Amino acid sequence: QVQLVESGGGLVQAGGSLKLSCVVSGRTASTYTMGWFRQAPGKERESVAAIRWSGHSTVYDDSVKGRFFISSDNVKNTVYLQMNSLKPEDTGVYYCARSSGYITDQAMGQRRLYGYWGQGTQVTVSS
Repeated sequence: QVQLVESGGGLVQAGGSLKLSCVVSGRTASTYTMGWFRQAPGKERESVAAIRWSGHSTVYDDSVKGRFFISSDNVKNTVYLQMNSLKPEDTGVYYCARSSGYITDQAMGQRRLYGYWGQGTQVTVSS
């Protein structure tokens, strides 16, 4: 059984930084993709960043490029999201997810391809 547990959310001022962690238990393989998604109140859940467990491929939403960085530690079975230069529009619940199987680099942002989700961690950025 696959379980994902996020941590690291909180309240931060605009311009600040936070680092989210997602510990994955259960089956992992280099072909799976791990993604970070976020959902603001009243909005759809959207892709933020994704990484293949092998670490060879990463993708970012345009809104976070150059500010957020995704990484994985295969020994600790943990995926991280380093968030810098945070903006109020980054506010939301951040979810970690694992793909159901192999997905192409071009599809790594597609929510429907992720079958396992964590409970989410709240990130609030004040102006």
